[in-house]
Amino acid sequence: MEFPDDLLYTEEHEWIRYDESSDEATLGITDFAQSELGDIVFIEFPESGDAFSAGDAVGTIEAVKTVADIFAPVSGEVLEVNSHLDDAPEAVNDDPYGEGWLLRIKVNDADEMERLMSAEKYKEMVE
Repeated sequence: MEFPDDLLYTEEHEWIRYDESSDEATLGITDFAQSELGDIVFIEFPESGDAFSAGDAVGTIEAVKTVADIFAPVSGEVLEVNSHLDDAPEAVNDDPYGEGWLLRIKVNDADEMERLMSAEKYKEMVE
C-alpha cells in the first residue's frame, strides 16, 4: 500500500496535493480507500465552478458492491474534473495518486490544510 509523502490526507480517505504558488490543489482517494471499495465502475463528479466547504460531499464513487461519497478536504471551487475517468473509472484502482486523480480545485483558505494528516499519521490510522 502506498502513502506518498508529498500529499496530505483526511480521515475519510481522500488525499490532496497542494500548490501554494497558485492556491490550487489536486485531490483523489487513497490507495487504502480504493482497495476497500474494490472495482470502481462509475464516478459522479461535481460541475466545474461548483463551490463547496471542507467536509462537504462533492461526488460519489460507485464500486461493484458499494457507493461511497467523495468529501472535500478543504473549502474551494471545482476547476476541473478528471473526465478521463468517465470512460476508465478503473484508473482510480490502478493509479489512485496519478491517472486516477478526481478533481482540481481552487483552495479558498490554505489554513485549512493544517488540520489534514501527514502520510505518516494517515498510515498509522489505517494500519
